Amino acid sequence: MAATKLAKYREKRDFSQTAEPSGEGARVMPSEALRFVIQKHDARQMHFDLRLECQGVFHSWAVPKGPSLEPKDRRMAMEVEDHPLDYGDFEGTIPKGQYGGGAVMLWDRGYWAPEKGFEKIGQALAKGELKFVMEGARMHGSWVLVRTRRDSRGKASWLLIKHRDEGAVEGNVPGPTDDDRSVASGRTMAEIANGKGRAATPFMTTKASAAGAVWRSNRDDNRPAGIIPPTKSKASAIKTVARLPDFIEPQLAKSLEKPPSGPGWVHEIKFDGYRMQMRILGGKANLLSRKGLDWSRKFPEIVTSGASLRDGVIDGEVVALDHMGAPDFAALQAAISDAKTKDLVFFVFDQMFEGKEDLRPLSLVERKQRLKASLENAPANIRFVDHFVAAGDAVLLSACRMELEGIVSKRLDAPYQSGRSESWGKCKCRQGHEVVIGGWTTTGAAFRSLIAGVNRNGELAHVGRIGTGFGREVVARIMPRLKALETDDTPFKGEGAPKKAAGVHWVKPELVAEIEYAGFTGDGSIRQASFKGLREDKPANEVQAEVPVAAMEMRSPEPTPVRTATVTPRGSVPVMGVTISHADKILWPDAGDGKPVTKLELARFYEWVGEWMLPHVKGRPCSMVRMPDGINGEQKFFQRHTARGQSSLIAEVDVWGDRKPYLQFDRIEALVAAAQTGAVELHPWNCEPFSPEQPGRLVFDLDPAPDVAFDRVIESAREIRGRLTDLGLVSFCKTTGGKGLHVVTPLKSNGLDWPLAKAFARDVCKAMAADAPERYLITMAKKERAGRVFLDYLRNDRMATAVAPLSPRGRPGAPVSMPINWSQVKKGLDPTKYTVRTVPALVRKLTAWEDYFDAERSLADAIKRLGKL
Repeated sequence: MAATKLAKYREKRDFSQTAEPSGEGARVMPSEALRFVIQKHDARQMHFDLRLECQGVFHSWAVPKGPSLEPKDRRMAMEVEDHPLDYGDFEGTIPKGQYGGGAVMLWDRGYWAPEKGFEKIGQALAKGELKFVMEGARMHGSWVLVRTRRDSRGKASWLLIKHRDEGAVEGNVPGPTDDDRSVASGRTMAEIANGKGRAATPFMTTKASAAGAVWRSNRDDNRPAGIIPPTKSKASAIKTVARLPDFIEPQLAKSLEKPPSGPGWVHEIKFDGYRMQMRILGGKANLLSRKGLDWSRKFPEIVTSGASLRDGVIDGEVVALDHMGAPDFAALQAAISDAKTKDLVFFVFDQMFEGKEDLRPLSLVERKQRLKASLENAPANIRFVDHFVAAGDAVLLSACRMELEGIVSKRLDAPYQSGRSESWGKCKCRQGHEVVIGGWTTTGAAFRSLIAGVNRNGELAHVGRIGTGFGREVVARIMPRLKALETDDTPFKGEGAPKKAAGVHWVKPELVAEIEYAGFTGDGSIRQASFKGLREDKPANEVQAEVPVAAMEMRSPEPTPVRTATVTPRGSVPVMGVTISHADKILWPDAGDGKPVTKLELARFYEWVGEWMLPHVKGRPCSMVRMPDGINGEQKFFQRHTARGQSSLIAEVDVWGDRKPYLQFDRIEALVAAAQTGAVELHPWNCEPFSPEQPGRLVFDLDPAPDVAFDRVIESAREIRGRLTDLGLVSFCKTTGGKGLHVVTPLKSNGLDWPLAKAFARDVCKAMAADAPERYLITMAKKERAGRVFLDYLRNDRMATAVAPLSPRGRPGAPVSMPINWSQVKKGLDPTKYTVRTVPALVRKLTAWEDYFDAERSLADAIKRLGKL
């Protein structure tokens, strides 16, 4: 395959005259961590060659002016022939008269990663838009290559553009100069042309290792600038002990706002489970929690498998996997509670002892190489955790798109250090925390919420209530634990401590819960907290507030890479890392209070409500209604497909039957990026998340004729609710931001297709219209609508959309489609009070739709009931 791709390269060169590699019998093999190289080339004209490793060769572009760190620059990049991987080490002079004659400098090199996954590289190149991340000595952060045209010979022209991120430098950016020096030899172009100085240090080994990058030379003076190889430890660093230690305090990771961007780091998936240390000795294994407690009885199958391993101490995490293969902490809790642990997996990422050899002084890469070898024949429920050498932000982005908890970044050359150190850092896709349970609340006899706290200054400080994440099984599991600790005395102290009231029950502060949350309020309380499960591996008295540190505070290896800075353009404001340009542009002239709503306020609205909204749009193709000049402006359009220049924060999804990818919003930052484009409305499909062909909910749109009072719409919504209840479905209500209401019912994934879902919705509406034809109709004929409510079931077709819960509307008054409780769906309901300005404060206390994701029911069962009625 590579030989075919290199045919054009070889045709142009006489390898008896030039020292360039031919690519035959290549010494450099494809690696798991894709490499890039940028060569400064003084041929007929000075230019730069960008080469990205792809499918066994370097895919190459000639960039006349070189890459620019200024996002406004659009650098021409002419696609040229593929080059062999050996070319990544080439630095020297091509003889005059030969193709490309002149001096060649290794100007930069490192690793690159596509933002959409390695399997999509070919598709992105064919499409003509490749978004990727580079990490080298000079190049940092995210870029895009966009194809502009092909000439009559099929030769492609591209643009190379820097994205706005921490690697960008805006303003007067100095370009390449004659003083540039090689990252491999430290020579200038003149020195290379004259054959002076030492030769370039090769970058890669002959075979990729598990770490993806091991250098052929260990001499410090031969290291490429800004690239730090994993340190090779001396054999004398390994000591042998008389007996294995009973317990080793585990190494812990600091919380980071973003992954480290410098070289020398690798990144692992962060598992959502219980951290465990396995000690194997003489054919017997036991599992110890991170506090040294013996948990072997909780995981008998893993302990049995561990007994077959070689003596030693290994570090990992016990995890339950869901049907998609992703870690599921709630499932882990249920497995332990029900003593059904045979499907649990022990993911192992480090090794402290092998036999009686203490491996802790060795570098991470050496420890993991030995660990991987020792687990080669391990049972299926003990698995080695590999890592990624790609740029951390790309790995984190992929982890978040896969709905994983986050990533852990580790220094390749660091020893194993007990306790929290600077050589390990963690970044989460969603904010999480451990809290102490101080009580619970009830409404009547029904469980309502948990009351949470953290330790501050020796007291349990109240941080809010946890109101979601409680299915029937979860409540049944935790209630006996709560009642066993019930007490008459509040455990909370200090300012803001909750008072005793009806439905409030106190407990002794001994249980620790893991939660997800949207952020903190001004008084330090958690916003929109969701329960994940109880933690048995951490004492309540150790639960403190955890504050992430900036990635740049993590110790970077020497020599330090070039630091860059981001300058926010005038008139722009950053929101969640997204630059909102023309922030003061008015989108709504009046939000019902006589004050206009700006583009910046829309961005902050999405930031505030995003944690609540995201589960209802994530993983679904989604259209935007964009009004970049405001609701009274001329530009108004409905966008469902991706567009050139679109933010990389907004995901893309391929939909069967459509050649262009659709938009998809999988992160809160993506919602903010939508605000930057003037997206005043979001309309997702009603499919299962990440399964466009599977109906995931039904939406009944109640659209009244102009002469129908809103009270009639309320009556209609409650009637649909009753009919759906009779069919075994649970329904929820929201305003539309207009004059109607939406009734929504979540569905279990059951393999039924869109035509069946649409037919079911039609039959429900048809029955209502048949029973009261003077009140309802199911056709859109205007002449027949007077005095009636149109029951729109067409929202339930495959490519149909409905406005998202909490989405604004591009209508006067800046209205919002607001989720509401059925107790609010009564005479006097005023949808106009829910606006972009009023909703953020209401979301803090929003209880509507709390059990939405526990209310999924089988559409197949409902269809059967409908047939019987």
